[in-house]
Amino acid sequence: MLKLARYLKDFKVNVIIGPVCKLVEAVFELIVPLVMSEIIDTGIKNADSDYIIRNGLILVFFAVCGLAFTLVCQYAASAASQGVGTRLRADLYSHINTLSYKELDKLGSSAFITRITNDVNQVQTAVAMLIRLVVRAPFLVIGATVMSFSISPRLSLIFFGAMALIVLVMFPVMKVTVKLFKKQQKSLDRISVITRENLSGVRVVRAFARQSHEKERFDRETEEYRTFAVKAGRINALLNPAIFIAVNVAYLLIVTFGGGFADRGIDGLTQGKVIALVNYMTQISLALVVVANLVTIFTKAAASSSRINEIFDMKSSLTSPEKSPEKDRNVPFIIFDNVNFSYSGEENSLEDISFTLNKGETLGIIGGTGSGKTTLANLLCRFYDVSGGSVKIDGADVRDYPAEELRRKISIVPQKTELISGSLRYNITLGRTDITDEQILNALEIAQAKEFTDRLDGGLDAKILQGGKNFSGGQKQRISIARAIAQGADILIFDDSASALDYSTDAKLRKALGEMENVTCVIISQRPNSIRHADKIIVLDDGKAVGAGTHEELVNSCEVYKEICRSVGEI
Repeated sequence: MLKLARYLKDFKVNVIIGPVCKLVEAVFELIVPLVMSEIIDTGIKNADSDYIIRNGLILVFFAVCGLAFTLVCQYAASAASQGVGTRLRADLYSHINTLSYKELDKLGSSAFITRITNDVNQVQTAVAMLIRLVVRAPFLVIGATVMSFSISPRLSLIFFGAMALIVLVMFPVMKVTVKLFKKQQKSLDRISVITRENLSGVRVVRAFARQSHEKERFDRETEEYRTFAVKAGRINALLNPAIFIAVNVAYLLIVTFGGGFADRGIDGLTQGKVIALVNYMTQISLALVVVANLVTIFTKAAASSSRINEIFDMKSSLTSPEKSPEKDRNVPFIIFDNVNFSYSGEENSLEDISFTLNKGETLGIIGGTGSGKTTLANLLCRFYDVSGGSVKIDGADVRDYPAEELRRKISIVPQKTELISGSLRYNITLGRTDITDEQILNALEIAQAKEFTDRLDGGLDAKILQGGKNFSGGQKQRISIARAIAQGADILIFDDSASALDYSTDAKLRKALGEMENVTCVIISQRPNSIRHADKIIVLDDGKAVGAGTHEELVNSCEVYKEICRSVGEI
């Protein structure tokens, strides 16, 4: 948790004012038993109603002042905790967006979502409790003990004994529950994964009537989560009974010995002072209950903090320079030079891939499932770094480009279509203000999407639901293609992005793309017909390039390409 303490520096005033106000309120609370003692020993004993009223008004004054200071503290704690939570989420989200695909693949999106929501909430709660109670509760315990010592040194030994017993219980409980809360949060990650998968894949689950099976999966995981929660709850449940047993025994001893001391005048004890000692014991008991709850809160926060710091400790495996590299216009626009790549560091997903592509040309990539087509596109975009060899654009290695510059040069339509809830305009511009409506309409026309977007209510402001659920698969693909075109990039990558289009629309799309000037296209497809007019075609098989050339050349020279064409009846 200490690593996250830096977020409190912007709320120094809150962190100081809050505890100070609570300390003042605690001082008033510690004075109350002394005033009550005087009321009993002087006012009630002498039947002095004026004395009782005067001291009663003092008690009311302390109560009003204590309430005012408490409200100030509550406000300071709320402002600081919400501020820390907001900034922590923002930094966490920002840091996650700096990570490469390699790091994102390691934890998975559901784990990131749980940590940016649930875990940050735990830290936020801990910050509020830190300001409100961390100073007050120990101060009350220590203050009440000191006050009791000033009244009767002998009876104050009872206070020390009770506190020692409680501390002996608290530390083992805290040690065990930290581990359980960490396991509980990991289980919550897995619940999030299952929930996300089932909600996004609800159509598949229902189509195959697997609701019962998925419910059993969910029940198993939630049962594991419940098991950890119950174990932690049972252990934590020992705290309050242990505290109350110790406190009640202390009550009994104070009343028993205090009454005897008061009767015999030992330590100058009076009935009022015995009542004051009981009140101080009550204050200690309530403060220790708070401490016990704080142990639970900070134990959860400690577990959550370690999970949050795990993300902050992740560093992107991709580093980018700040300056643009020197370019060489006398070499091919795109160069793959003996490229090797492995996801796991063991078996290569791509091996010895070499080819060149001039600006304005179209490259087709084809191959069986798992042959490495998408991986090749990911390397060109530098979503991953090559394990060997190099990938160059404009004569400069993609690793030498600043990330922002490289992203501006390349637009990609991924294999899985992703639309964002919002308007059609926002989905195409992604918030860029330099893309005009004219450019959007032109992109929609090239993508063969204008025919249905013109019919939408609201035009470019038409609403798109989460995931584009109000559009068909082919419509979503065409909107994604329009998004890539509207960015005005030098390189367009289409990763099997026309799979949901009919042959006629696909042909119109390819014709329109071919008419775009100075745009280099990389088309990944399972259909030979989609890439047959490409200037160059790369045939991949099990991560290796087994053929390269035009459609006519490959039909005559590459058995793998010929077999693919035969399978779809194109030769």
